[in-house]
Amino acid sequence: MKRILTILLALAMVLSLAACGGASMTMGTGGTAGTYYGYGGVLGNQIKNTAGITVNVVSTDGSKANILGIDAGNYQLGTVQSDVMAYAWEGTRSFATEGKIDSFRVVGGLYAEAVQLVTMDPSIKSVADLKGKKVSIGASGSGVYFNAVDILGAAGLSESDIQPQYQSFADSADALKDGKIDAAFIVAGAPTPAIQELTTTNKAYLVPIDGDIATKLMNDSPFYTTYKIPANTYTGQTEDVTTVTVKATLIVSADATEDDVYKLTAAIFDHVDDITTAHAKGAELSIDNATSGMEAPFHKGAAKYFAEKGVTVEAE
Repeated sequence: MKRILTILLALAMVLSLAACGGASMTMGTGGTAGTYYGYGGVLGNQIKNTAGITVNVVSTDGSKANILGIDAGNYQLGTVQSDVMAYAWEGTRSFATEGKIDSFRVVGGLYAEAVQLVTMDPSIKSVADLKGKKVSIGASGSGVYFNAVDILGAAGLSESDIQPQYQSFADSADALKDGKIDAAFIVAGAPTPAIQELTTTNKAYLVPIDGDIATKLMNDSPFYTTYKIPANTYTGQTEDVTTVTVKATLIVSADATEDDVYKLTAAIFDHVDDITTAHAKGAELSIDNATSGMEAPFHKGAAKYFAEKGVTVEAE
């Protein structure tokens, strides 16, 4: 009798786990001072609570690291810049050495990632004023690095025209406070924690990326669009600041099941209000934003969800 009871209890436990889903995924995000990490935690909780898929959110070096992590099988989900994702799919720029990587698929676009040029130097009023200055342009080969190089080029400058520093968001903020650099490029959803902390304790401000620079940038690369960072996003910011953006995108391993990806996609896009309550960037979630401007194919599970909403996307 005891043996029968033990078997029945074990069977009940298995059935219970099956009913709750039981799937587990690790999500690569970004540094703890950026938007990816905090927002990734919100998405992970929403997916777990709604789809029954446990999501372990980890801090990483960002877009490229997340793509490589999925390729290596260490992560199943990742937040990435849309331009870096395209480089991986094509095997160009930041992925020229590794070559084409096709082990991931798109779940959907999330929010605008503003290219934020921050400084405490009152003589820097435009990108052109960076000439000869010490400027953090992100880790070498990172998404931020290529964004910075693109913007410098649109302003008629090159990497050799500045004194480049290759730093993370948090290190850039610390270096600005310590007077070790004059400006820094930070690419993330605004408000960005590193910039919030900097503007709260120091007289730091954002430099516009607009006019002819923005026009040339968008003509040269379709990844960029213009964007206004609203007044009062940061302490001391009394006016809107015009800049350019790429798109934060959620990707998933190509090996993930169609059912799991369908459920996690629905968990996000059917619960925008809940996500927005937990994180302001949730307000940018929409079917149109999720499905437009993607330079890599969607996962079939995500495509199934969007098809039910009346939108057809390319899927593999």
